[in-house]
Amino acid sequence: MSMDDTTAGHLQELRRGTVVLGCLVRLREPDYGYALLESLNRIGITVDANTLYPLLRRLEKQGLLTSEWNTDEARPRKFYRTSPAGEQLAGILTADWKNIDRALARLTSGDER
Repeated sequence: MSMDDTTAGHLQELRRGTVVLGCLVRLREPDYGYALLESLNRIGITVDANTLYPLLRRLEKQGLLTSEWNTDEARPRKFYRTSPAGEQLAGILTADWKNIDRALARLTSGDER
């Protein structure tokens, strides 16, 4: 495995959890998959469709998202929304993310107190 492959693997691992949290937070307002994909990429949470769509199905299966089809437009679209269980998990993940962020800031600044 080359250094580039190693780096890419670690970056993918690091980003995996951020995509879950990003979806749960962003989908507090209902949206469809492609709009979510564009929104996450625009704010800097890099994800591709081959990752996002299976994730949305998994989060829905776990009860963290709900969905409904909008057939009012020319193309039917599946809209997702964070469920109450997803809201609860988003709160837990956000709190932990903030703790990790503070810890890494201390570690990288040399202030390991």
